[in-house]
Amino acid sequence: MKITDVKTWVVGNPPPGAGGRYFIFVRLTTDSNVVGYGEAYNATFDPHLTAKLIEDCAERYLVGRDPHDIESFFRNAYSSGFTQRPDVTIMGCVSALEMACWDIIGKEAGKPVHKLLGGLVNERIRTYTYLYPKSGSVVPAEIQGKNVYNDPDMAAATALEYVKEGFTALKFDPAGPYTIYDGHQPRLYDIDLSERMVRAVREAVGNRADILFGTHGQFTAAGALRMARALEKYDPLWFEEPVPPDMPEVMAQVARGTSIPVATGERLTTKWEFARVIEHRAAAILQPNLGRSGGLLETKKIAAMAEAYHIQVAPHCYCGPIEAAANIQLAATLPNFLILEAIKTFDGFHETLLKKKIVLEEGYVIPSTEPGLGVELDESVCDAHPWSGSQLHLGMVPTPIDLCPKD
Repeated sequence: MKITDVKTWVVGNPPPGAGGRYFIFVRLTTDSNVVGYGEAYNATFDPHLTAKLIEDCAERYLVGRDPHDIESFFRNAYSSGFTQRPDVTIMGCVSALEMACWDIIGKEAGKPVHKLLGGLVNERIRTYTYLYPKSGSVVPAEIQGKNVYNDPDMAAATALEYVKEGFTALKFDPAGPYTIYDGHQPRLYDIDLSERMVRAVREAVGNRADILFGTHGQFTAAGALRMARALEKYDPLWFEEPVPPDMPEVMAQVARGTSIPVATGERLTTKWEFARVIEHRAAAILQPNLGRSGGLLETKKIAAMAEAYHIQVAPHCYCGPIEAAANIQLAATLPNFLILEAIKTFDGFHETLLKKKIVLEEGYVIPSTEPGLGVELDESVCDAHPWSGSQLHLGMVPTPIDLCPKD
């Protein structure tokens, strides 16, 4: 079996835009006409450039080769251009292509990918969702007035609705702006709002749901600990990425200074960056994003490293349904799995993009038993929704915190 063709799409995500402004998909085709799909979580350049980079990577290291040879593909790409170091751009490309290879491998074998990565451990996969507004944009900076990101009563009401749908964990991030100049000390306003938001949600859901307190590397270690002290009484399941991701030594200061478990990983890539987190005991929960971390096999290795230190894994997913499907296949195999990020119930455009919906029942995903990743991309929907904007998938506020307005 040989890879013979590669095709990419940059698909615009219509309002409300849950999961990001666009999704980057790739399709690999073999000489026996088996196709596999992958998705990149790459936000550093125009997504059409990323799509071209994916095609270049495939032409150099996959076309004409056997998709089963995952290790040699990874090592070729990791060493591309005399690098051999964690690089978010090449790993976004590798992750998408590696997913597509596993999709092909599973289809060729007639098995779901989880059967080829150690077998089924978790027959049901616990999920959480962000608190999303009922209508309009899901990007807080683009929402005016009171909303689930700044109003405790609205957040509590929305949380209660999700609990009634079966979710047993909910995430939100009211900790204030995250800027290109982070980390910073939290403003007293942001500490106060965060505490009021967490208190309101805790009072609404009681012990029926865990609270996941999200941040995006906003703070210094001292600032993160000030925020944590205000929240500890509400017993959140985690404090996500309290400081920027480039110095796990600093994040370890937070982990040692709070009773709230620290979670991190969406901006990290490869076993080498996660090894530094583990070495410094900087987090109790790792959140690799399979569209960036290096793909399924690399993330299986990351999870195995974590398992040896009794660290749990909670795959991150703020992107499209192909990465979500890969997350599910991997999570099904992990003995140290904690919880999976869902985009609500994978309805809306996520459902439209697939020929068959991801099954989520009462807050739990049921892993697909279909061969490969268990989903099929609807290419006609991709063709009908090209992305033509200039913004990146995600962004940060370009001004210092003291110039940011309060909600």
